[in-house]
Amino acid sequence: MGLAIAARNDTQVLTIKEAAEVLRCSKAHVQNLLAGKVKGAPPLAFIPLGRRKLIRRESLQRWMEMAEGRC
Repeated sequence: MGLAIAARNDTQVLTIKEAAEVLRCSKAHVQNLLAGKVKGAPPLAFIPLGRRKLIRRESLQRWMEMAEGRC
């Protein structure tokens, strides 16, 4: 694991791009999750910061656990 990736794992908030990397999907799909536009998936909570949307790592983890339980 590179230093940049290790440092990124320590951050408490993620950008849409970083959340997409964690979920292994596109940025557009993450944006659809944030907007609640993905059928069968609960909306993903985010922190609005101007035009930016940040996702708390803890919220993403909880969201993944909740989505996993829906299957």
